[in-house]
Amino acid sequence: MAQTENNMPRHIAIIMDGNGRWAKKRGLPRTAGHSAGGEAFRNIANYCRTLGVEYLTVYAFSTENWKRSEEEVSGIMKLLGKYLEEALRDMEKNHVRFRFFGDLSRLSPQLQKLCLDAQSRSSQYDEVQVNFCLNYGGRDEIIRGIRQFAQDVAAGKKSPNDLNEEEFSRYLDSAGVPDPELVIRPSGERRISNFLTWQTVYSEFVFMDVLWPDFGPEHLDAAIAEYQKRNRRFGGA
Repeated sequence: MAQTENNMPRHIAIIMDGNGRWAKKRGLPRTAGHSAGGEAFRNIANYCRTLGVEYLTVYAFSTENWKRSEEEVSGIMKLLGKYLEEALRDMEKNHVRFRFFGDLSRLSPQLQKLCLDAQSRSSQYDEVQVNFCLNYGGRDEIIRGIRQFAQDVAAGKKSPNDLNEEEFSRYLDSAGVPDPELVIRPSGERRISNFLTWQTVYSEFVFMDVLWPDFGPEHLDAAIAEYQKRNRRFGGA
């Protein structure tokens, strides 16, 4: 089915890339880049709400990011905690629904609690849902889903013959969320880096040369305009 030219994607996913390079260009510590990237995220999340985008999924911290320096990882976690505390405080004003993809068990107990509180307390809102990918990897998500399905088979809850694409999707972190129509990666890189491996098989990709802290509403507008030019067809020409 071809989409109309003025179609607004329901679900936009963004790989927030380029924070470290942004800081290096300015002679600043990498944590300064992550702080600036957090502000860029806040602006884009609010802008998505004004556009009527229903779902925004952002790659906040990957399973591979633990390989970074202890100082940088600690700084990222502090920024995440600060943002979630502010989000909980401003929840009544912003009306953003939160959900978290990834294995949260490796996060600190305090950060895990903030995530669960934000997810629980925001469940009533329906303007825009922001999905944070924390300690997330697409392959890891699939493996965790396979393990859960296997456990259900072993427990007699499922049969191996029950497994199909729709059934397996229910075992993923994104269960119940439509696949993203548009995936944006700023920073000039041209790869998906283990992001939403299952969910993006039919997504449109837009790669942009701007570093994430410099990414603003005008860049999102440009990415959406590029998406709207494309003739999306499924199941053949």
